[in-house]
Amino acid sequence: MIDNAWDADATEVRVTLPDPLTGHPIIVEDDGTGMTEQEVRSDYLAVASDRSSRKGERTVERHRVVKGRKGIGKFAGLMAADVMAVETKCRGTVTHIVIRKEDLHHGEGDLETIDLPVEVGSCEHGVRGTTVTLSSLSQAFDPPSAERLKPLLMLEYGRQQDFSLIVNGEPIGVDDIPGQTFEHAEDLATVGHVRLQFTISEGKKALRQSGVALRVSGKVVGKPTAFGLEEDEEIPPKLLKKVYGELEADGLLEDVSADWGAVVENSKAYSFVSGWAAGHLKKALATVFANEVQLARARLTQQVQRRLAQLPEHRRTYAEQKVERVLTALYGEKEERVEIVVSVALDAIEQDAYFNVVKAIDEAKDEDVARLAHALDEFGLVDMAVMGDQARRRLEILDQLDALAANPATREMEMHVALEHNLWVLGAEFSLLSSNKTLKRVIEEFTGRKYSGPKSAERPDLLLIRGVTDRHVLIEFKRPDLDITRQHEAQAISCRDELITRFPGIDILLIGRGLATRSDRSFVADGLVVTSYAALISRARAEISWLLDQLSAERPRAPGAGRPSLALQVG
Repeated sequence: MIDNAWDADATEVRVTLPDPLTGHPIIVEDDGTGMTEQEVRSDYLAVASDRSSRKGERTVERHRVVKGRKGIGKFAGLMAADVMAVETKCRGTVTHIVIRKEDLHHGEGDLETIDLPVEVGSCEHGVRGTTVTLSSLSQAFDPPSAERLKPLLMLEYGRQQDFSLIVNGEPIGVDDIPGQTFEHAEDLATVGHVRLQFTISEGKKALRQSGVALRVSGKVVGKPTAFGLEEDEEIPPKLLKKVYGELEADGLLEDVSADWGAVVENSKAYSFVSGWAAGHLKKALATVFANEVQLARARLTQQVQRRLAQLPEHRRTYAEQKVERVLTALYGEKEERVEIVVSVALDAIEQDAYFNVVKAIDEAKDEDVARLAHALDEFGLVDMAVMGDQARRRLEILDQLDALAANPATREMEMHVALEHNLWVLGAEFSLLSSNKTLKRVIEEFTGRKYSGPKSAERPDLLLIRGVTDRHVLIEFKRPDLDITRQHEAQAISCRDELITRFPGIDILLIGRGLATRSDRSFVADGLVVTSYAALISRARAEISWLLDQLSAERPRAPGAGRPSLALQVG
């Protein structure tokens, strides 16, 4: 209904909501153009009549972009009330119509088949506007709340010019947005009186029209801004997205461009006002941010707090600083993600070698090249140790896979699960490939559709993975004791032919015990590779053993030992 008032070029809309348990109606009245009797009959009562197609994309008087489109929103009041009365004044006439929900039931829901009486009278010339009264409110809904309505209206209409909204006798304003509101007013040299009012909203969601709008002589100039704080590394971007406010500075009238689209470039007065506003805004943001970080720290699990408490005092101070950095960098992220990163940071600090190296790198200044280089050199040695630990863990995984493949009772799904989470076993070329929910869903839908009913026993165990490019690989897992035949290859190719319509460029990897002894290999389909679990595990074991040999051959070197800057890369 407020959108309709906007489209009617109203400058003021008054919304009256009833107090709880009173039974009073909801009233929406505006001072827009109103409607003539003919417009009520031909336009207003016409369901699903596109206003923009009849009258254009903009309003006549104020050239506003029209909000009404489908011609059904005007009857939305009947969702909340049993009776909707409309009184509209235009050109010395007043037209009155009442629509009852029960009339719609009798007309089987079609408003155009109902004969609604339209009453027409006279009114004072020059008086115009429309009043909609919703009575007999539905008991299925909670009573309407001004506290919930105002923020919605503020975000939608708060910065519109020549359009004021008054709810229960009070104009909506910046302070209607839930959150902390700040206000500053001062008389500045060369500019005069300025007033800054803004709210930092509650919750994690960013505001749709965030920023502070400049208002000069009642008109909004340009787009909302953060006065350069967008480039301030101390303020998280997501926090800026929660700011909503206005800066009133009528003294900048001479510095506004002719189209009111911006302040003229190089305006000293605006630069001064902008710096003044930025200072107040940053101070408020810092206060709110510090409070939210403290709350985030308090929400960390007891386990993390216990780990901090167990650290030696000198490390605990450093660890707490790191936790603060994590909370700052991940402002607005889900708490589970924050806890994961905090946990990883504590893992590094708890390790003696990592703590010393990371602390040295962290403390090294940009100009302290020698110290930073030495820290990075040590970090490389520590990283080698970590690589060795990872390689040894992978050898343990290969031992488990070997035992799984050698067990006659192992099924396709068990090998599928084991390899899906360890794609590195398939080779280096698969290390950057992965599956995701979309690919898994496609495979489930495909196999469920194609291999249903009597064919369900033939359903293959498929995994579709993709890399950073558009390359895809379709893996079909067979039992470790099953030889791959031409029939198995044909089935895999058939699956690819259907999936390739959705994911172009699919290769096939068939894994089982190996090729059947009588399989004719004179013809091999493009992009098809048949291999065994034993071959995959053997190759992965050889690669890891080579890596361990290279790492064990490395020896720590004293700083400045005079070695040449050469590197030999062996494939």
